[in-house]
Amino acid sequence: MKSDRNPSRRLAWKLFLSYLAVILVGVAVLAVAAEFAIPNAFGRHMSGMMGDEMMGGMGMMGEAEGDLFASFRAAFNETLLLAAFAAVLVAGAASYLIARRIIAPVLALTAASRRIAAGEYGERVPLPSQPGREDELDQLAGSFNTMAAQLEQTEAMRRRLIGDIAHELRTPLTTIQGSLEALVDGVLPADPATFRQLHLEADRLGRLVNDLQELSRVESGAFRLELKPIRVETLVQAVAARIRPRYDGKGVALGVDPADELPPVTADEDRIIQVLTNLLDNALQYTPGNGSVRVRITTAGRRELERRLTGIGDEPAPAGRWVLVSVVDTGIGISPADQPHIFDRFYRADKSRSRTGGGSGIGLTIARRLVEAHGGRIWVESAGVGVGSIFTFCLPAGGSGDGAANP
Repeated sequence: MKSDRNPSRRLAWKLFLSYLAVILVGVAVLAVAAEFAIPNAFGRHMSGMMGDEMMGGMGMMGEAEGDLFASFRAAFNETLLLAAFAAVLVAGAASYLIARRIIAPVLALTAASRRIAAGEYGERVPLPSQPGREDELDQLAGSFNTMAAQLEQTEAMRRRLIGDIAHELRTPLTTIQGSLEALVDGVLPADPATFRQLHLEADRLGRLVNDLQELSRVESGAFRLELKPIRVETLVQAVAARIRPRYDGKGVALGVDPADELPPVTADEDRIIQVLTNLLDNALQYTPGNGSVRVRITTAGRRELERRLTGIGDEPAPAGRWVLVSVVDTGIGISPADQPHIFDRFYRADKSRSRTGGGSGIGLTIARRLVEAHGGRIWVESAGVGVGSIFTFCLPAGGSGDGAANP
């Protein structure tokens, strides 16, 4: 504990001595100034008091004036010394109290930062009881608490991510291991059906690893966008044609609403195809048979876009025209409590859904990162469970993203 307090004690003494030094310098300047100013001032005032009629008795008056000045100087110096001593005592006590008041939050910050460094991310420092009257140290305490909250959230996400990855990897690995043990024991026949099942599990494991690798790249910004003018409606038609056989196999209708003349967007074609594929895959996974999924493409100005984003917690949209792509499904819907987390890693709104049927839970996270890299927005709208959902992303018309050029 001694080593913890020594630096702060040194700072307290430095503050105290700095205040005291200022006081002593002020007293010294006052004394020196008085020493030089008093003789002239005293002589000037005495001359004014005596008048010209007293000039004849200058001999005796000069001696009397000298004695009077000596007495005055002694009295002044004695008074000045007493006043300086009292000022030093009072100011010293005040300096000590002020230094302690300044050091107290510094000590709290020091102790809290060391506990956070030890892994106690829930640590916080007290904030002032009167909001709006914060000083610099109070602002520092607020910034410290914000940093601590972000560290706590990051640590919670890291632990959850590790648990989610372990859970996602465990299921296919357990299936593969159990099937291989059954093959060795002769419980399962070594026929094409068994090997096909093992291949499906291995393929699922490979897709999960690829998704994790892609997620790591997009979240770290370690990719480059090849930007060029593209027609979003052309990409939507191409992706819909490629994925339609899977929809037909499940009995879900997939349609693309006709769009009016749309402006081009400057974007990476492959990345936008990836976003569309992820959104359509998600809609297929959570839409039961005999349901439907439709893709709508529209344009909107800044005010219309901000109206759509109202209540979602998104920042104001920049000015200009936007191209909006909406994937509208008649699936299971999303509750209001789940909507803020729907783009989080490994998050599933339907907790009862199996891990196999619900995907890896990474596709929407990747889609959000890719859209944001283009300078766009992505959000979800749903009236609740059982009424379907609408996933929408927008790109600036004729604009370009930031390039995300982090090789």
